Amino acid sequence: MSKKVKVGTVQMSCTENPDQNLAKAIEKIREAAAKGAQIVCLQELFRSLYFCDVEDYENFKLAEPIPGPSTETLSGVAKELGVVIIASLFEKRTQGIYHNTTALIDADGTYLGKYRKMHIPDDPAYFEKFYFTPGDLGYKVFKTKFATIGVLICWDQWYPEGARITSLMGAEILFYPTAIGWATSQDEATNSEQYNAWQTIQRSHSVANGLHVVSVNRVGFEQNGAMKFWGGSFISNPFGRLLYLASHDQEEVHVEEIDLDQTDRYRTHWPFLRDRRIDSYQPITKRFIDED
Repeated sequence: MSKKVKVGTVQMSCTENPDQNLAKAIEKIREAAAKGAQIVCLQELFRSLYFCDVEDYENFKLAEPIPGPSTETLSGVAKELGVVIIASLFEKRTQGIYHNTTALIDADGTYLGKYRKMHIPDDPAYFEKFYFTPGDLGYKVFKTKFATIGVLICWDQWYPEGARITSLMGAEILFYPTAIGWATSQDEATNSEQYNAWQTIQRSHSVANGLHVVSVNRVGFEQNGAMKFWGGSFISNPFGRLLYLASHDQEEVHVEEIDLDQTDRYRTHWPFLRDRRIDSYQPITKRFIDED
């Protein structure tokens, strides 16, 4: 028999009130569970607005320990509903050290651990280096009740190395909680090009590694209307075909049944992992390959 799992995605807008956002996320987790979801993924930093648009020391007050209050609350929800929850949070590790972190909670409410975002951007309206120390836990996989899953976070999605390593560690599905959008001052062609690049690079991880990718983005206007988070959450199969694609402007809770045995079939017929020349890849550990 094939191994199938029902994956739920929660694409939502956020407010300035963290408690309201948490309550809303829980409501949508319940909605996904009612539709049959076994694993539910929330978007990046779902408890707040995307605060990294400015460098403001007050925003550090949004951080919390992990495990901590949010994971405790979500553990109760996971146990009640019998679902795995993937929850992206702003972690306060200690005084002066903060991370962009995703916590994993198993279907019985057990806290399984966390992944700290490895790649930290610093761009206009995305001043993440001001807030987040780069992850130091390495790439992670989590053995949940329903599947062994790998989690990467937003800016990580542009790096094939992270997807490859997580896949080689045994991930059956790659999840990407995300917060990315368009500047409303940009023209439509630029917006379309950016979104297509974002989707394409993640679908390529499905192809290169022969597994499903689940990307969950936020939606709605923030930064006083200057930023429109583009939604567009999606699920792609092991050859990059879209199984689900969300809108750019609506909150959506979706549940998709995926067949994990497809990985073996695709990897057998398109044996990219078999043909890897691991003896030749050492140069990739250099920042740039300069001539002597």
